[in-house]
Amino acid sequence: MAISVILGSFTAALGQLGDPRFRRVLVRGIGLTLALLIASYVAFLMFLNWIGAAQWVQELLGNISWVGDLVTWTSFFLMVLLSVFLMVPVASAITSMFLDEVAEAVEDRHYPNVPKALPVPFGEALKDTVNFLGVLIFANIVALVIYAFFAPFALFIFWGLNGFLLGREYFTLAAMRHLGRDGAKKLRKKHGGTIWIAGTLMAMPLSIPLINLVIPILGAATFTHLFHRLESQSSTSG
Repeated sequence: MAISVILGSFTAALGQLGDPRFRRVLVRGIGLTLALLIASYVAFLMFLNWIGAAQWVQELLGNISWVGDLVTWTSFFLMVLLSVFLMVPVASAITSMFLDEVAEAVEDRHYPNVPKALPVPFGEALKDTVNFLGVLIFANIVALVIYAFFAPFALFIFWGLNGFLLGREYFTLAAMRHLGRDGAKKLRKKHGGTIWIAGTLMAMPLSIPLINLVIPILGAATFTHLFHRLESQSSTSG
């Protein structure tokens, strides 16, 4: 049942790619995702330089000029490789920026009779985003230790951990627009397993370079559908 709801939500999100309004948000989202990914990559190189790892990286990859090599093929492939890990916090940031626009486009087409969303104060939304991003980064740093002990299962642990965190964030933001914070938490707890599976299915393609550029916006649309379907089920059963 959970899988059918998730796949139905994802299929509905894909079906709206032809909508000009949705497509504009998708193109902007891809552009900003790429920009954030490049910025994260540059910050990562600067961090390596700051901790004195630059010489080791140069020996591994060749002589790197910290500006010039940003546009070389070597640097490009390194960025693509790192995108497997960097795309998780990038996806989180993209969600907070575009979810309202994506959700409005989805709801106008698929749920026209649903009452208009409740406005979330900017300060509150920013606080939630920063707090969640901190949790996301801290959890993935701690997970590095776990990966070392369970190396054969590292990828599955990565998907499961980030699926749980991303699913929690995406669903909460989608649900808060209509139910408020307390209502979103209540619905999220009721359907925690489904949300975790949906988040994991989102985290998996985030690990695929280039394809992962479209996942944050498609994920926002998918979780908007998922919220409405789960909320409808809860209203019917409750």
